[in-house]
Amino acid sequence: MADNDYASGDENNVSLDAVSDIPVQVSVVLGKTTMQVNQLLKLGRGAVVELDKKVGEPIEIYVNNRLVARGEVVVVEDRIGVTMTEIIKADQR
Repeated sequence: MADNDYASGDENNVSLDAVSDIPVQVSVVLGKTTMQVNQLLKLGRGAVVELDKKVGEPIEIYVNNRLVARGEVVVVEDRIGVTMTEIIKADQR
């Protein structure tokens, strides 16, 4: 981090250069379901699997297997993405 970032006392200007190249695993859980192995093996291309979430319900966003946020699925052109709508504080996890 830059030497003067902390010295100035302005925490909003802290440089993230020191951690910007650390890889993290981001996972988004759209929903969950339970099924037997024989049902799983019968699934084919185009099969629809019913999940426990309804359309419009918040989805969970995990970083390195820790819940960090909730969000919504968005479609931009022909791609699916996620927008964060709520950051989960450490004491709420």
